[in-house]
Order: sequence, then structure tokens, then C-alpha cells
Amino acid sequence: MTAIKHALQRDIFTPNDERLLSIVNVCKAGKKKKNCFLCATVTTERPVQVKMVKVKKSDKGDFYKRQIAWALRDLAVVDAKDAIKENPEFDLHFEKIYKWVASSTAEKNAFISCIWKLNQRYLRKKIDFVNVSSQLLEELPKVTEESVPSGENQSVTGGDEEVVDVYQELNAREEQDIEIMMEGCECAISNAEAFAERLSRELQVLDGANIQSIMASEKQVNILMKLLDEALKEVDQIELKLSSYEEMLQSVKEQMDQISESNHLIHLSNTNNVKLLSEIEFLVNHMDLAKGHIKALQEGDLASSRGIEACTNAADALLQCMNVALRPGHDMLLAVKQQQQRFSDLREHFARRLASHLNNVFVQQGHDQSSTLAQHSVELALPNHHPFHRDLLRYAKLMEWLKSTDYGKYEGLTKNYMDYLSRLYEREIKDFFEVAKIKMTGTTKESKKFGLHGSSGKLTGSTSSLNKLTVQSSGNRRSQSSSLLDMGNMSASDLDVADRTKFDKIFEQVLSELEPLCLAEQDFISKFFKLQQHQSMPGTMTEAEDIDGGTLSRQHNAGAPLPVSSEKDMIRQMMIKIFRCIEPELNNLIALGDKIDSFNSLYMLVKMSHHVWTAQNVDPASFLSTTLGNVLVTVKRNFDKCISNQIRQMEEVKISKKSKVGILPFVAEFEEFAGLAESIFKNAERRGDLDKAYTKLIRGVFVNVEKVANESQKTPRDVVMMENFHHIFATLSRLKISCLEAEKKEAKQKYTDHLQSYVIYSLGQPLEKLNHFFEGVEARVAQGIREEEVSYQLAFNKQELRKVIKEYPGKEVKKGLDNLYKKVDKHLCEEENLLQVVWHSMQDEFIRQYKHFEGLIARCYPGSGVMMEFTIQDILDYCSSIAQSH
Repeated sequence: MTAIKHALQRDIFTPNDERLLSIVNVCKAGKKKKNCFLCATVTTERPVQVKMVKVKKSDKGDFYKRQIAWALRDLAVVDAKDAIKENPEFDLHFEKIYKWVASSTAEKNAFISCIWKLNQRYLRKKIDFVNVSSQLLEELPKVTEESVPSGENQSVTGGDEEVVDVYQELNAREEQDIEIMMEGCECAISNAEAFAERLSRELQVLDGANIQSIMASEKQVNILMKLLDEALKEVDQIELKLSSYEEMLQSVKEQMDQISESNHLIHLSNTNNVKLLSEIEFLVNHMDLAKGHIKALQEGDLASSRGIEACTNAADALLQCMNVALRPGHDMLLAVKQQQQRFSDLREHFARRLASHLNNVFVQQGHDQSSTLAQHSVELALPNHHPFHRDLLRYAKLMEWLKSTDYGKYEGLTKNYMDYLSRLYEREIKDFFEVAKIKMTGTTKESKKFGLHGSSGKLTGSTSSLNKLTVQSSGNRRSQSSSLLDMGNMSASDLDVADRTKFDKIFEQVLSELEPLCLAEQDFISKFFKLQQHQSMPGTMTEAEDIDGGTLSRQHNAGAPLPVSSEKDMIRQMMIKIFRCIEPELNNLIALGDKIDSFNSLYMLVKMSHHVWTAQNVDPASFLSTTLGNVLVTVKRNFDKCISNQIRQMEEVKISKKSKVGILPFVAEFEEFAGLAESIFKNAERRGDLDKAYTKLIRGVFVNVEKVANESQKTPRDVVMMENFHHIFATLSRLKISCLEAEKKEAKQKYTDHLQSYVIYSLGQPLEKLNHFFEGVEARVAQGIREEEVSYQLAFNKQELRKVIKEYPGKEVKKGLDNLYKKVDKHLCEEENLLQVVWHSMQDEFIRQYKHFEGLIARCYPGSGVMMEFTIQDILDYCSSIAQSH
């Protein structure tokens, strides 16, 4: 341990001008043993600083490094754990508790003893020693710091000084003196005893000289003592004077303290006065309402623009006074309470005046607007509410003030506005729809001179062009087949295009009048009642309907109140209450249009879809968007119903047993429907609905054509199928409906197949015996008889062949073909004009059969010289002459 102590002193503490007094080898309690040293040190320079240093051996070598140091004055408690039993553990309480385990109890006790001595010497017993044996804490004589020499070998303990056993090297001067002394004594090296004896003699000589010197200086010492006595007397006199000066200064100090306290009180009073003035100015500036404002609130004219402006400014000033942020304690002042009560009375009084005046304005508007209804009764136009809105918007800021100050009266005004305006709008809208219904049904003289007027202006260009296309398309169909519209059994299918166009214009005019009316009213409500209408509202879109008749849901019920969850919702509730009659009236108008002509549902679906699309682009959650969306559901249902009725009518078609079938009614009606729909739905938003309807209808047409063909008695099945599918193919080719391309190809294939089937069946009759003969020949060949051996069969020998051929000379063939032409002419209808097509196909098929018969004769009767009694050229001549003669 001594070697380590010397090494630490040399390497760590000497460079820092510190002296190592005690050391203990420790490790932290309860952890892996990582040994280190705790060192108690003092500085060699004054003022002396006492430290405790933790030293640890470096991981990279054998040298030690200083890890952490604590000032001993920061040590509060030394806990030795046990004062009786030997225990190497101890705790040191600095800013936190450090738990150590010494390598031995002796080292721990020595280290704690050193700390105790340092505490006695430098810290005036500030450290508490707990669980330490009393033997370690022996009191040492009290020694003043000045009585201890400052030499390096001086101990820290005073009376019981212990020489620190530290090896001190000789300095250069000491080495030089020793060498000189040894050179003067030759026996210093060879005879140490003689050298020591000589040194002793010289030391005695020096001691004697010192004693003589002291005795010689006794007189001087006495003189010095006398001077010291005189100095002490002078010091006593000075102390007396200082005491008298101190008493004088004490009275001055008391006077100065009184003056200082007085100045402090004056300063405090001034500060309080400034603060009080600031508080009074704050209250006066923020809670004082001008007399002009008070007069405006009490008596201001709410009918004139200047009066409204004055009242608005006064209301804003009142609101600012009432909403001022009072500082703590202001509300306890009587003047403040009185002013607040006065403001509250003013607010209540003005709120009543404002609510009463606006209620009167609402009532007057209802009377004024009712007087203008008469002039609109013959026009398809809704009265303009813009002047009323313009007048009321002057009160918008006052409504905002009322909303923030007296929400109860604000709600009451809102309710009254809805009540008065809902009744007014109900009268206007019902009259408007009555005019629309009259114009649709043409039950008055006004309907004869049909004209559209109203605040919405002219119809849009797209609507006009759509109507022109409708007229042109319908006109073309009439020129192609004037009887098509008269053939069907659909709802009012004989209504001409002009009536449908008129209905389309009226319906568009109705929507065009309603749309700006609702938007203007919604915009006014938002501005007048200060409600935000441009915020996102989830769950307000109308549920999309399924084209195949799936579940359709309504967004709201006009009669049931909705919970107000936002200002956006409040606008919708007000609009629903005010315009509660729009949706039922629109539904009634739609029902009337559907009753007049079920095809009107096509016009209504396109128009309504366009207006819904436009409204949703502006605001998908608005009342207009939601209401039109709900009505669109009804229109879509009517459209689906129209399609279903057409399919049902197809299934119920009955054909005459005595007359030929021709083009079936529902085939012609499909052509009419498709032509009309294509003109109406050109560039429409809901083209997909029409495409799905087309698919349903064409499937129904295909199925029911085949059903009628199977039931036909007068007309052959192939003719019914051929003519009707040819007509369907021609219709689809002309209209170019992209979603029905597959059905167009199917119709063409069915037409071709049944044409071929009809031709083959018909040609089996003119050469019936010849056909039967060659069918027998082919049957024998099929049974395995070689073709050249067929002539040896009794029923099919050469004589039988010549006999059959002789029965069909050219004259008989021509006669048979002529009868066949007449029969085909009776089967086919005039509308499709397929006679020449069928006849040409029969000619080709007859020639093919002729060649087939000749081939069989050449293979089965080689060298017999048997030939048909007419040629291919004869067949061509026969067919041509027959066609020309008819």
C-alpha cells in the first residue's frame, strides 16, 4: 500500500500541488468488483482546500488516473455501518449516497479517522459520523491554524503531530554542503564513527555559541518588551475613541433608516396612485358608451338606411363594452356592476326592438309578395325575391350582433322567418306548378299559344339543340315508316314529337326556375342569418340508386326536424322548412308527365340528371342538390317502370291466326324507343342507365320474337324470325348503339340462318320426287354401297332415274318455281321488302341443288347418258322472267 501511496503522490497529486494524507482500497457495494482508491488530500497552498479524490487504474496500462473529486465541505454524513463489529462497508453522503466496501476494516478505520481529523481541523465539525467507534473519534488538542508550520513534513493534527513517513530528497544546496563537510574530514568514508564524533563536537561548539548570543541579546529583549507595553497602551486609547465614534454613528444610522423607510413609503404611494389611475382610465376607455350610441339603441330608426347604420355601429360599440376583458377585482366595483347592468338593459331593449321590427318586415313581405302572384298566374315563372333580400340584407350585421348577444331572440326570428316564408313560397310554388300542369295538358287557351317566360331567361343552347335533334330524329322515323307510331301498345306511344318536345321544354323551364330560386334563398339565408354554408358535411349525399331496381333511399323527410349539428345543417333545415312543398310538387309533376306519356321519363331523366350534376358541382350537400337527388330517384324509378312495361307488353302480344305476322309491334316500338332515346341521351350524364335499359329491352325483344315465331300458324317460323331479326339488325346498324354491338351481330346471324333455312325448306317442294329419289341414292351410299353399284339397285336403276327426270321437264320446273314465288310473296310482309332477297337466295340454292344432282348422276350412273331435261341457264331465265312478271 505504501508503494501505491508513493506512486499516487508522485504521478497524480504532486503535479496538482496536493498532498496525499490517507488512502483506502474500495469497490462499489453490490456490484462487480471494480477496485479503485479513495484518497484524502489537502492543497500545499493557502487557503487550504480539503478534497476526497477517486483514483482508478487505467484500462490501457499500469498508470493511475484521477476519475472524480469531491470537496470535503460537501460531505454531510459518514456512515461506518457498525460501531462494534468489524464491517468493511461504509457510506459517504455527498449530493447523493455512495456505498463502498473497503478491502479491509483496518484500512476503512484509518481512512475514517483521517476524515474525522480533517473535519476537526478545517470544517469546524460540520460532518456527522454515524456508527463510528468512539476510539476513532478521540478529541485532539485544539490548535489554531496559525500555530502549525507550513512545511511539507508538518502533520495536520496539531499537538499529537505525526511525522509523515515520506521520503524527502536532498536539494542541490544540501548535497553541496554535505560534500564540502565530508571533504574536510578524511575519515568520513572509511570511519563513520570518527566522522559522527567529529560532527557531535562541532554541534556542541555551535550550541554554546548560540547560548552566548542569546544572553548577549537580553538587554535588547527588555527594551523590546517595554516598547510593546507602550504600544498596548496606545491601542487601548484608540479602542476607546473608536467606541465613542461607533456610538455617534449608531444614532446617525437610526436616522438614516427612518429616512429610507419614509422614502420607501412615498415611492409606494406614488406607485399605487399611478396604478389606480391606469385602472380608472382602462375602465373609462373600455366601459363608457357614447350618448349617441345610447340614443341610437333606444330610439334609432330601423327603417331607414342611415338609422340602420347608426344602430349597427351602436350595437357593435355596446358589444365591445360588454365583452371587455376585466382585470381581477374589477367585477367587485359597484360602478362596474352598475355599468354592466345598464349595458345589459340596453342590449335587452334593443334586441326586443330589432326582433319586433324584423318580424313586421317578414309579415309585410308576405303581403306585398302575395299581391304580385296574380300577374304570374298565366306565366310559367316564379316571382323574384331579390328586392326583399336586398332590403333585408341591410340588417345582416344586426342579425350577427343578435346571434352573439341574444341567441333566443335570434332563434325566434329564424323560426318566424321560416313560418312566414314557407307559407309564401308554398302559395307561389303551387301556383307555378299549376301553370306548368295546365301547359302540359293543354286544358286552357294559354296552352294553344305555348310560350315560355320567366326570370330564368332563355333555355340553354344544349337544351335547344337537344330538342332539335329530337324533332329531326322523330321526323326521319316518320318518313321511313309513317305507321310505326300507330302500331304499338305502349303508354301514349301515338303522341307526336311536338307534344314531347313541348313537355321537355316545360320540364326544363320548371327546373330552370326552381334552381335560381333555391340558390338565391340559400345564399340569402347564409348571409342574413350569418351561417357558414361552405364547409364539408359528411353523410349528406343522396344514396345512389341501383338501376336494376335495388334499394333506393331518401335523404330527409321534409316534415321531420333534424338535429342541428352545424351551421351547414341549420341552413339545410331552414331550406327544408321553407321549400317543403318543392319535392311533393315535383313528384306530382313527374307523375303527370309519366301519365301523359311514359316516354316522357326519358326526357325527365336526362334533364333531372343534368340539374343534379350541376347542383352537386356547386355544393353536394346543399338543399337543392339533395332535393333534386331525391326527385331523381323517382324519375329513375319511372324510367325503370317504363322499361319494365315495354317488356311486359312484349310478353303479352297476341297475333292473329288468320293474317300473316310481318314486323312484330314491339320490334317497331323498340325502334321508336331507341331512336327517341338516342336523340334525348346524346351527351347526357346518365348514359349508363340507358345502356342497361337497352340490354334489358333487346333481350326481351329477342326472346319474344322467338316465342311469337314458335306460336305462328299462318306465317312460317323462319319467315317471322328472318323478317324481324332483319328489321332489328337494320335498326341497330342505323343507330350505331355501341353497347348493342354484340346483339347486332347476333341479330344478323339469326336473320341469315333463318333465311337459309326458309330457302332450303321451300325448294324441297317444286322438285319433290326428284329430291326424294336422290335422297334415297345418298342413303344407299351412306349404308356402304359403292356409288357405281347404286344403279344395280332395283329402286334406283337407270330406268327409275329416267322416269323421275321425265316428270320434270322445263315447263313443269318453271310452273313449280312460279307457284313457289307466289307462295313466298304471301309469306313475306311488304315493310321489310325481302322478297327479291329471298328469291335470289332461292335461285342460288336451286342452282346448287342442280349441280349436286348432276354430280350424283355422273358418279352413280357413269356412261348412262342420262341428263336433266333443263339447264342452269334455263333456271336463270325462269327465275328472272317470274320475278319480272310479278
